[in-house]
Amino acid sequence: MDQTAEIAPAKINLALHVIGQRADGYHLIDSLVTFADRGDRVSARIADADAFMLSGPFSGGLETDGNNLTLKARDLLRATVIEAGGAAPPVALHLEKNLPVAAGIGGGSADAAATLRALMRLWNVESDAEALGALALRLGADVPMCLAGRPAVARGIGEKLTPAPSLPSLHLLLVNPLKPVSTPDIFRRLDRRDNPPMDALPGSFSLPDWSEFLAGQRNDLEAPARQCVPEIGIIQTLLRLTGAQLCRMSGSGATCFGLYESREAARAAERNLRTAQPGWFVEALTTVSGDET
Repeated sequence: MDQTAEIAPAKINLALHVIGQRADGYHLIDSLVTFADRGDRVSARIADADAFMLSGPFSGGLETDGNNLTLKARDLLRATVIEAGGAAPPVALHLEKNLPVAAGIGGGSADAAATLRALMRLWNVESDAEALGALALRLGADVPMCLAGRPAVARGIGEKLTPAPSLPSLHLLLVNPLKPVSTPDIFRRLDRRDNPPMDALPGSFSLPDWSEFLAGQRNDLEAPARQCVPEIGIIQTLLRLTGAQLCRMSGSGATCFGLYESREAARAAERNLRTAQPGWFVEALTTVSGDET
């Protein structure tokens, strides 16, 4: 194999409870995450020298040096492979950026995880799950969950993952006003860092049961995010007007999601909101199912 590609799916926090803070400043979370059927795309091929290209509607302004998480993932995996006596020849990487940047839906973490998956295949790297998870964590707290790419409860700082096998596929509409949000700034604005954890997950695969469960959970970052991006409240009002059963912000924002009964309902809402707000990111999608783990 001399070339390969990986999708870096959007990550959605269906609930995100901030339940504590470590002595080193990292916040402890209790979050239910799932992943979309679309996102960015990372392709890799063996080359004479390392190269990195960007394309896609949200590639403008992205860094192309060592600060880019895609390149950090390449360099970290290469160093690990070489230290173990393996070969990690030069590669040309291409990141197709289809998702907004700093939007609370995975972004650079998902791109880094996709890069790890692609290069492990390209370089014939074998690694056990624990070692790979530890490597991913060195790139960021969200990278292990993005590397797994399956519905899960994320605890600790996001690295302690428990599968959520009973979570069904969900029909969502993602909306972002294209205003980037600084995650550290949102955490600094929190009034409270010792909130209650999530309730126990439903044991059934029933969408009504999950809808009822999700309605009782929170995103503790939403209130401080609204201080920075007032459009979050407008988005959720518009989502409700299109028939969304549930509206919530994902991650540290400013992307919000609406939950719909069917794919057709989500797509109808997508058409309506794209017409009403042509300058926003509006995307209907379906999430992966927990029983596919």
